[in-house]
Amino acid sequence: MAKRSLEQRLQEGPVIAGEGYLFELERRGYLQAGSFVPEVAIDNPEALKQTYRDFMLAGSDVVLAFTYNAHREKMRIIGKEELLEPLNRNAIRLAKEVAKEHPVEEALVAGNISNTNIYDINDPESKEKVRAMFAEMVSWCKEEGVDFINGETFYFHEEAVIALEEINKAGIPAVITLGLMGENILRDGYTVEESCQILEEKGALVVGMNCFRGPNTMQPYIEKIRENVDGYVGALPIPYRTTKEHPTFFNLPDGGCSCCLPTETTFPTSLDPLYHNRYELAAWAREAHDIGINYLGLCCGASPAMIREVTEAVGHKAINSKYSPDMYKHFLFGKDETLNKSNVEYRTKA
Repeated sequence: MAKRSLEQRLQEGPVIAGEGYLFELERRGYLQAGSFVPEVAIDNPEALKQTYRDFMLAGSDVVLAFTYNAHREKMRIIGKEELLEPLNRNAIRLAKEVAKEHPVEEALVAGNISNTNIYDINDPESKEKVRAMFAEMVSWCKEEGVDFINGETFYFHEEAVIALEEINKAGIPAVITLGLMGENILRDGYTVEESCQILEEKGALVVGMNCFRGPNTMQPYIEKIRENVDGYVGALPIPYRTTKEHPTFFNLPDGGCSCCLPTETTFPTSLDPLYHNRYELAAWAREAHDIGINYLGLCCGASPAMIREVTEAVGHKAINSKYSPDMYKHFLFGKDETLNKSNVEYRTKA
């Protein structure tokens, strides 16, 4: 099948974007929590390829090059600026290799730029540093031939605008998603719907939200964006049970934890008991799809099984849907007539 562009796929139905590599590779033992720099693209390329592959086969239409936090500021902090360009290029090249493996239609390859954590609304110099950081990453994306660029997790509107401007200069389609902190507005005073309106007017193909918030605390804002934006809208929440009292995962408590945590809160390495199950995530995906969200996925904390559930919830079939749960032959909960009847009868006591 000929490879369709992102816009073509959006015109024909929802696009699934599997994210969450940051936490997934930390769980797999290939990334350090804290600095959260994707050195895996250099140190363990096969591990990164397998992660790309697992998410793609679970239904993701997009292989997102793992360059989140792979910008000049982060590389400066860990003292490895010399790895900046090779890391970015290798992450994209590995993504392209995996995308070609898709047995039905070659997956889209997205470049990735993200929040820099140095943007300062009152410091013009910081804005120029941010622009320079984005410009070099976008140039590598263009040279390596990505299908579009995902600019994500911006909690300043103006930083998102700078990202979009640099992507536009390169003539590459842009997906721009915002990360909303606990104040419920972006840190430079814009609401997410205001920001998304402006970003759409400035040429973003998809606008929306990602990360920080679970489905429960992201969905109300996604609905506002959908009401105020004419084009394509994206939503990629984290798979954790955030609440009105604790709308992000940065300060999410675990009332059942009886031991001392290494950090003040459960973020980032003690969030395990706070997951939504896959069926709750599927219910959210159906709700988001029903209101017209076009670009759907999950962010930090997501697993391939969760992405597969989102994929199936909106009517798509993943390559690995053949491994989706089926309890029919389970020894306790199955309904196959050949099962040991004493086990089936015992299930309520098990």
